Amino acid sequence: MNSLSIEQLSLTYRNGVQALTNIDLKISNGMFGLLGPNGAGKSSLMKCIVGLMQPSQGSISFNGSSVKQDPDAIRKYLGYLPQDFSVYPKVTAYQLLNHIARLKGLSDTRSRSEQIDVLLHKVNLYEARNQEVLTFSGGMKQRFGVAQALLGSPKIIIVDEPTAGLDPAERSRFNFLLNEISKDVIVLLSTHLVEDVRNLCPAMAILAAGRIIKQGRPADLIHQLDGKLWSAFIPSSDLQHYEDQYQLISKDLREGKLQITIYAESPVPGFTVQKPTLDHVYFKALDEEAKR
Repeated sequence: MNSLSIEQLSLTYRNGVQALTNIDLKISNGMFGLLGPNGAGKSSLMKCIVGLMQPSQGSISFNGSSVKQDPDAIRKYLGYLPQDFSVYPKVTAYQLLNHIARLKGLSDTRSRSEQIDVLLHKVNLYEARNQEVLTFSGGMKQRFGVAQALLGSPKIIIVDEPTAGLDPAERSRFNFLLNEISKDVIVLLSTHLVEDVRNLCPAMAILAAGRIIKQGRPADLIHQLDGKLWSAFIPSSDLQHYEDQYQLISKDLREGKLQITIYAESPVPGFTVQKPTLDHVYFKALDEEAKR
């Protein structure tokens, strides 16, 4: 069982901007969702985890070894799938995986070739192994990205906004693939999409303004809102009134009509109880953070 431990981690840039504040996380094998809006500090945290940035205070350890004292303790076991996977033109899937494998230190030709074949089968790209990666669809590129991230048998994989731009069918295939590989390794999913965390992650944290504002199991966080969300259709002219009087969680248009959901400990006249979702957990946490 692999473990990533982050304790009281803070990061202040040279210009005085506080990027991260007192981050505490303990992550083991499986999918862990790091959910937050753009600018929340997700990228800064990822850079600290892999040793590209030194935190101002706090510690990070992977399988008991300090990342600060020995960055290779995590780097040699790391796989990374960026949001946009750039590729060389006129290079086939097999050629590019072979190139990346050599960069990762897989020097034995036979074992390298065997591992590449296994991974191409795993991500269902073996039949396209001699096709130029530049010609792949968005979903095929993401599956190729998983294959390159798995080269060298990593123990921790960082995945950055993996389903952005994928159609529903490709997203479903990709999610099943991520779920399969997470059984034996840590997969840290960094995203601003609630849907990805809801579909994939048994554990999660919400990051905003450089702080962890909520963490736990999605089902437990959703359960905390049971019986406390209320929904109704209202005239647009009444919106300001409800924003002033209640904690507004969400507002949506349904067939051109305005529907709002508010948080309240007791029933609200004219409103019906709303079944909570992870979206409600996320928007409530962000709203409370914005009002701090």
